[in-house]
Amino acid sequence: MSKLREKLERGEFVVTGEIGPPKGVNLEACLHDAETLKEQVTAINVTDLQSAVMRIGSLAVSARLVQRGIEPVFQLTCRDRNRLALQSDLLSAWALGIENVLCITGDHPILGDHSEAKPVYDLDSVQLIKAADTLNQGYDMAEHELDSSPNLFIGAVVTPAAEPVEPQIIKMKKKVAVGARFFQTQAIYEPDKFEDFMNQVQGFNVPVIAGLVILKSAGMAKFMNGNVAGITVPDSIIDEITETKKEDLKKKSVEITARIIQSVKPFCQGVHIMPLGWDALIPDILEEAGLSK
Repeated sequence: MSKLREKLERGEFVVTGEIGPPKGVNLEACLHDAETLKEQVTAINVTDLQSAVMRIGSLAVSARLVQRGIEPVFQLTCRDRNRLALQSDLLSAWALGIENVLCITGDHPILGDHSEAKPVYDLDSVQLIKAADTLNQGYDMAEHELDSSPNLFIGAVVTPAAEPVEPQIIKMKKKVAVGARFFQTQAIYEPDKFEDFMNQVQGFNVPVIAGLVILKSAGMAKFMNGNVAGITVPDSIIDEITETKKEDLKKKSVEITARIIQSVKPFCQGVHIMPLGWDALIPDILEEAGLSK
């Protein structure tokens, strides 16, 4: 059983991290980031062609993490594969020792560096979750029996700060019904809204891991507000960053992230920290948030 699954099923509070595979075959920096996070987190997400930019695959990098004794969360998007390839990759993941999978839709190719690429979207995220759960039960989507089945720990995503939030809750309920066993959220910067969201979905009885992107600058926060659906960084936080001297910016980022973690901790089962290259700050963030190992 994966450590992530074991801890969530025991009701423990978990911390997960994230790395992005490189555009090329040099994995040195990527694997170094994973080693930096290894002692601080339970598992590390490996993004799947994030932002629709062509990169080395999540499956390959996840397998390399397993070789190093690091538990991955294999992200799998619907964007680039039909149902044959999606099911095959899920089985391949299990064969490579990868137990955790996060099933997501994936950004449209027009947003990435190959805007002329044809999107697939043969399945949506709900259908992909169901396909993974069906494989766990020993069958493929065509109801053909498998020669031994995996036992994947299936995750999904949700956006608590979406406006309106009701469609997110409806879709979350569908994902739970077809086999989602944990959720990671889009980045949270408004704990009050997150608390309200969690009150609305507590009856789903599924662990929710709150997402946090470490803010590097006021410009980054403003960009996310204008370009990333479901993320709202309050003006008060932007003002804090704006008023901070450049040499103190990392310290301020630690303070803000730790403060949000402390605020959301009573309402969720973990936090998912997306460092975007500032992996070295995670020990300080966890220490200030009272989560240091």
